[in-house]
Amino acid sequence: MRILLDQGTPVPLWSFLEGHAVKTAAQQGWSVLSNGDLLRAAEADVFDVPLTTDKNLAFQQSLKDRKIAIVVLGNPQWPVARLHVQSIVAAVNAATPGSYVVVKVPGG
Repeated sequence: MRILLDQGTPVPLWSFLEGHAVKTAAQQGWSVLSNGDLLRAAEADVFDVPLTTDKNLAFQQSLKDRKIAIVVLGNPQWPVARLHVQSIVAAVNAATPGSYVVVKVPGG
């Protein structure tokens, strides 16, 4: 699976996403793209899952007919998120095209 870590997503998650090809938005040159443009770029570049911290994404963008799955991290603070890495990885591994899931992390 190709996974895109959006701005604000803790980069240390990368090491837990074993077996996946992971890139950051910055590595792709997409750090200035807005949500809609970022999703279009991710789909065009055949990413399977953007992992984002934007909990408003579903309200800001039409997710209908998306080819990619979207996983939202409920709290981007690494000291808290790292305690829930198993849930985050499970959500990524279970993602299917067109799905949208928010991984609940306390404090988010």
